[in-house]
Amino acid sequence: MRFPVVLRPDEQGWFVAECPIIPGCISQGRTRDEALANIREAIELCLENRESEGWELPGEYEVTEVKISA
Repeated sequence: MRFPVVLRPDEQGWFVAECPIIPGCISQGRTRDEALANIREAIELCLENRESEGWELPGEYEVTEVKISA
């Protein structure tokens, strides 16, 4: 399975990784690779617990960008 992940730097220079289709699924790492490894583990743990937590993955979703004029 493939999941969307958003990566962004935080104020201390770490990488924050979030899977936007799983509520609360967020992790971090000192490097991009570490953040991706950590979010992969977090996604796996979320999927193991989804039935007991009472949520389902969306059947489909679209990843896109929105342009805002500043």
